[in-house]
Order: sequence, then structure tokens, then C-alpha cells
Amino acid sequence: MSRLGLSAVSRATFAVGLLAVMVFAIAMLVVPVAQAASSSNCTYYSNGSYSTVVGQFGRDCCNNPVAWGIKTQFKQCGGCFVCFPPPPR
Repeated sequence: MSRLGLSAVSRATFAVGLLAVMVFAIAMLVVPVAQAASSSNCTYYSNGSYSTVVGQFGRDCCNNPVAWGIKTQFKQCGGCFVCFPPPPR
């Protein structure tokens, strides 16, 4: 049996490392970024006239959670809630 030289081991280690970096980079390009699902953004109203908003649940366009008010049977879903910047501290 012949022994591998130090330079052959170094080249093999470099090649394996380079392959791992390439696989990781390709995986990051292929995996889709999770966006806010507009169909899960719902605005709830007090009655069938849809004039008084009583709650909103879902995510805004910046993908921040939106959850306030109450849920009723009168709702309209879809679109993107406006993304407000956080208040200054």
C-alpha cells in the first residue's frame, strides 16, 4: 500500500471544503424565502355591513405579526397589512 503525500491530503481537504461551500450556496439560492401569506391576513368587522373594524390577524408586509381585537364571522381576507415602523424608544 502506498501512503498519500501531505499535498494530496491537503488538496483533498480543500476540494471537500469547497464542495461543501458550493452545496450550501446553491441550497440558499434554491430555498424560497417565506413571505407573509396574504390569504391568512384577515380584517374582522362587527356586522354584515363591514363598516366597523373590530380586529385584524395575520402579518404585515414586513412579515411582523399583527394580532389585535376579536374574530367574528364577518371577515375579509387577503392583501397585505401596512407595515408601520416601530415607535422610537
